Amino acid sequence: MKFGVCNEIFQEWDDFERTCDYVSDVGYDGIEIAPFTFAPHVKDITKEHRDKILKCTQENNLEVIGLHWLLVGPEGLHITCPDDDVRKTTADYLLDLVHLCGEIGGTRMIFGSPMQRNIEEGQAYQEAFDNSRRVFEHILPACEEYGITFCMEQLSKQETNFCQTAEETVDLIDSINHPNFQLLLDVKAMVDEPAGRPDTIKQYKKYLKHFHANDENLKGPGFGEVDFEPIFGALKDIDYDGYVSVEVFDFEVGCVAIAGQSFEHMKKFI
Repeated sequence: MKFGVCNEIFQEWDDFERTCDYVSDVGYDGIEIAPFTFAPHVKDITKEHRDKILKCTQENNLEVIGLHWLLVGPEGLHITCPDDDVRKTTADYLLDLVHLCGEIGGTRMIFGSPMQRNIEEGQAYQEAFDNSRRVFEHILPACEEYGITFCMEQLSKQETNFCQTAEETVDLIDSINHPNFQLLLDVKAMVDEPAGRPDTIKQYKKYLKHFHANDENLKGPGFGEVDFEPIFGALKDIDYDGYVSVEVFDFEVGCVAIAGQSFEHMKKFI
């Protein structure tokens, strides 16, 4: 099991080299990248910038885990909507992100994007399901070429009306039936899972390729009431050997505290 952290935590620094240096010093193995922190559109991230990202991580002995917050930036992207042109534009944008991920050495892409997956009022769930499947199928040959696993994130009912449970998310994964399309589980997002977090992890172990650590209060591990001991116990029980990556949404305490204290809290359970 390896520890990672998401780079948008460090937006206040606006300095990727400083970020990598600190993340490495704390003890993290990798860094997960939100593309919008470099440019509002993926095509604005130049080859020179991509090379710099890769060089900076390598010099600090960090892995680029991959990309998340994929559809933050361009307006009008959506994976389930009935509009064919919107879905084609979205699929093409995701394909551009696959190339970015591969070029900077990433092996995971995380799809959360609640607003860009929500089912429109009056739209049938099956239609939305089929539309999303076609979008994702468009990018999977490139994912396979780069060795990237595209991870669909289960989100809670408070966040989205599409793939609200691990079961629904795995239904989509099974429908696509491609080794490079798998599951991400997130501590915050599993709040409504009927089996609870540890048993959900165990139930879907064969699909689980990435894991986000945070608290229901949108802060980091150890900053709230979530008990991480049984969560890490379940990950160890299934011999999970991927990344546990810190993703938070409340940056109030600052990046140094978030990254440092989250790491120290998680380390207690390994």
